[in-house]
Amino acid sequence: MMATATLKRSWAYDLSTATLYDLLKLRVEVFVVEQKCAYPELDGLDLLHETRHFWLEEDGEVICTLRLTEEYSNGRKSFRIGRLCTAPNARGRGHTTRLLQAALAEVGLAPCKINAQTYLVDMYAKHGFKIDGAEYLEDGIPHVPMRKR
Repeated sequence: MMATATLKRSWAYDLSTATLYDLLKLRVEVFVVEQKCAYPELDGLDLLHETRHFWLEEDGEVICTLRLTEEYSNGRKSFRIGRLCTAPNARGRGHTTRLLQAALAEVGLAPCKINAQTYLVDMYAKHGFKIDGAEYLEDGIPHVPMRKR
């Protein structure tokens, strides 16, 4: 029988050093190594006091993660989902959907943005995101800005 992944959520300031390391390790394994993108993974947003991290753990290992940040424009708060990834050996089991649903429950009715890799546009559309601009290249990978609400 396969282990059930446990959903976890933490404010940035409440993350242990070991957990932050595990989240960053998975992100580097997926984005830098697997997708061969040399990019500034440590962008200063992971430890902002309003940043929330969501992840799934299975047998003590982080297998899926996303970061939820806040943005402000004209005094209005919106959210941005980013750094969403799943370990290769854990894909195809609904983990991405589970994390997205948890993050969007926290977002509530507030606007939420994501810079989606183009091949994932349909998956995000199932969660209510709509294309909100032209496709562009980021680190050699086609992306599309998307927005919910």
